[in-house]
Amino acid sequence: MNILFISKDLSGGDLCVRLQNEGHKGRLFVDDKNNNQNYLGMVEKTGDWRSQLDWVGKDGLVVVDSLGYGKIQDELRAQGYSVVGGSDFADRLEDERQYGQKIMSALGIEVVPSGEFDSPEKAIKFVQENEGPWVLKQNGHIDKIFNYVGRMQDGSDVVAILESYCQHNRAECARIDLQKKIEGVEIGVARYFNGHDWVGPIELNIEHKDLHAGGVGPKTYEMGTLLWYEENEANKLFQTMLAPFKPYLQKIQFKGDIDVDCIVNEDGVYPLEITPRFGWPSTHLHTELHLSPWGDFLKAVADGKPYDLKYKKGYSIAVLVATPPFPYQISEKKYSPVGERIYFHSDMTADDLSHLHFEDVSKDEQGNFYISGESGFVLHVTAEGETVEAAREKAQKIIDKIVIPKMFYRNDIGLKFMNEDQQKLKQWGWI
Repeated sequence: MNILFISKDLSGGDLCVRLQNEGHKGRLFVDDKNNNQNYLGMVEKTGDWRSQLDWVGKDGLVVVDSLGYGKIQDELRAQGYSVVGGSDFADRLEDERQYGQKIMSALGIEVVPSGEFDSPEKAIKFVQENEGPWVLKQNGHIDKIFNYVGRMQDGSDVVAILESYCQHNRAECARIDLQKKIEGVEIGVARYFNGHDWVGPIELNIEHKDLHAGGVGPKTYEMGTLLWYEENEANKLFQTMLAPFKPYLQKIQFKGDIDVDCIVNEDGVYPLEITPRFGWPSTHLHTELHLSPWGDFLKAVADGKPYDLKYKKGYSIAVLVATPPFPYQISEKKYSPVGERIYFHSDMTADDLSHLHFEDVSKDEQGNFYISGESGFVLHVTAEGETVEAAREKAQKIIDKIVIPKMFYRNDIGLKFMNEDQQKLKQWGWI
């Protein structure tokens, strides 16, 4: 099958490689020029996705991995192409947080008090007049370093972030979102939808966004994730948070994976944000658990057909391996990892390599992998096991075989779930 990838930031790059390994022919369009130098020597690229429509044909598959292409996906579907990823209204759920809150409220989902502000001054005034603590976010896919979970009851720490960040990044502070902080356990619930009904099992995931082990440091895109599948349709978290979306997803003809990140406690569940698209490293984690071929599954989702997905019933873990300057972007180049080779110890096997999911990486003519992007966002290591501990041990053994100058990672992915959160979630009835 011919598969055309339309990507903004290469979040679906690894999936393109996996589909090629299944025997499909893939072509990849990367919209973000800062990411276009990645995946050289790994996939065939195109500079114009529209010129590839005849090649992919109506029997092929179009995969869109990011926000901003919803209208295009709707148009391609109307023309008879098989498209999986998102839609125009689905994009709004994530890109416009207050729109997403409005939709959830209309579906009977209790939402967290929040508000959107078009200037830092208005946001600061709101925080000063309303008791905190508050969580500071931005709409869209902007630098996550701006995001901050407040700790001060008077909101003074959030005000400080607004004042300092917006002074130097005024253009990025036109859409500021503030959300009341809720205490509890953060957990995501997700599932694929084919335009008519749910496909495959329920996905439950625990993200680890803080830079350092123990939940310390600034927020990043994600340092690692724990994910597992739940086949019980009566699962309380799914029924409360995701099942109510079904009529809305049918109305907007959504065909892809949708995730709602939540805070849960003994009193209830509270949605934080919606991700109606392919995510990473969640897609990497699906790869760990899927027994069915990716191509057959995604084609069924795109064509609105049911599919009996075969999968493993354990836990999967993803660990980000990064280098400086991640998670920060440095405008004046002091240090760049571009060109640095990724080394492996001699005991690295072909099976070990299959658990690596490259990000800002390319392959040279000799078959060596090297860092090709400026961000320091290098690769994810994934593993699965019947228990969280087994998955953690497998991932660590693979990481120990990787050598990248100045590499770092969190060594506690899934640990808090094992020691604390799993018991709380079971006690409260969420899992």
